[in-house]
Amino acid sequence: MSATLLEVTRSKHEEVERLERLIVKDLQNEPASSHARLCQNHRVRRIIAAITSSTKKLVEIYEDFDSARKDEIAALGGQTETGGTNLFGNFYDSLKEIREYHRKRPTSLAFDVYEESDQKLLKEEPDVVFSGEEGRGRYLDLHEMHNRYVNLDSADESKRIEYATYLDVFSKPEEISCKLKLTKQYKEYLEHMLGYLISFVQRKEPLQDLERLFARVETDYQEVSKGLENRNVSSQDSIDLVYFSTVRELIEVGRENLKKALAALGLKSGGTDQQLHFVAASQDHTELREIGLKESKMKRLCELLSETIDETKENVQRKQTLAVSEWQKELEDDKEQVDVESDDEEQQIYNPLNLPTGVDGKPIPYWLYKLHGLGQEFKCEICGNQTYRGRRAFEQHFKELCHQSGMRRLGIPNTKNFNEITSIQEAIALWEKIQARKEENKWCPDREEEYEDMDGNIYDKKTYTDFRRQGLI
Repeated sequence: MSATLLEVTRSKHEEVERLERLIVKDLQNEPASSHARLCQNHRVRRIIAAITSSTKKLVEIYEDFDSARKDEIAALGGQTETGGTNLFGNFYDSLKEIREYHRKRPTSLAFDVYEESDQKLLKEEPDVVFSGEEGRGRYLDLHEMHNRYVNLDSADESKRIEYATYLDVFSKPEEISCKLKLTKQYKEYLEHMLGYLISFVQRKEPLQDLERLFARVETDYQEVSKGLENRNVSSQDSIDLVYFSTVRELIEVGRENLKKALAALGLKSGGTDQQLHFVAASQDHTELREIGLKESKMKRLCELLSETIDETKENVQRKQTLAVSEWQKELEDDKEQVDVESDDEEQQIYNPLNLPTGVDGKPIPYWLYKLHGLGQEFKCEICGNQTYRGRRAFEQHFKELCHQSGMRRLGIPNTKNFNEITSIQEAIALWEKIQARKEENKWCPDREEEYEDMDGNIYDKKTYTDFRRQGLI
């Protein structure tokens, strides 16, 4: 039954939709650790590869170079090979084929044959191999590249640098002389470096589309090359002969700049202008352009792995301060941590009561939950409607920065008078009441200053002033 092209087309479309749903189902599960996320990305990458394979098959069917699909559709319409029409004959032939199929397979049932395999695929952990130095994708292992870099030029002492220093300079190929780039050792070094970085990215970030990334790098490199070919070179410019292809362009460069460029390539830089132009124009710069393109790809990968490179530098600097015993102990701790992490991933946390988690990431005991009264929730409008679980956390929050900032925005001092006050309106009303009480208790000289006359009578200031003005005292 599945031999027909239309049936193959239908099954391929069904497979693509099933795999797309499988990707969505896998990505809905949040990984519990970095290792789980890495395995998830590799699973998704494999499913995407299967989708790509199926879509390529569909494209071949729809292009129909051999007209097989067209003939099959025509046969469904009842057309015969002689050009006539036999609709019912083709129908009964198809019906006979279906009956023959079920006669030979009487026990075949209609059920989802992919359900079990899909569940198995979602639980699969792809085997991703990292070296011990790479730390399961956290760091780069460039020791072999460092040895190749040191041996590029045995006469150049500047290349004999430590591994920690090499991590700062390996992503800057423009600092290497053009003469050295033409050597066999540098080409092999660049080839191995680019291959390692591509392999590392494919292992650590399997969902990264490197083909599209490199296509963009090649486009940018060609645009830069065209821009350099069309530039006006002054006598102070440091030129690159890769971007000049004709003698007329070399004449515009100037004699001195041309001599400097030839000397940088290790070529003869003496003689007449015609000889210089001949030497420069006779060079095949295809190899240099290929090297420049590979360097651009390497720099782009280094930009993509910038965080990993920084973490590698910190790890190397930290290991340089450790003794041998401390370093061995750290390796053992890393192995134990990997085992514990894998065990934790297998155990699903069961928390039906939605209990708070402790420092170990697991729910706290229920008796401790009841003891601290964490079932009670208190909301504070002054803190932006934040919720505090438990009486203790609620009382402590009045001294915290969040509540103090909220009171400061209201223009109210955060004193003990405002403890247990969580509503903005209540806080403002209490502050106004306190201000009014302060006004009542404020010192008033007319009412509280006292004066005594000659007879010993005591009056307040206002009464004494009135009597004195009237001459009664």
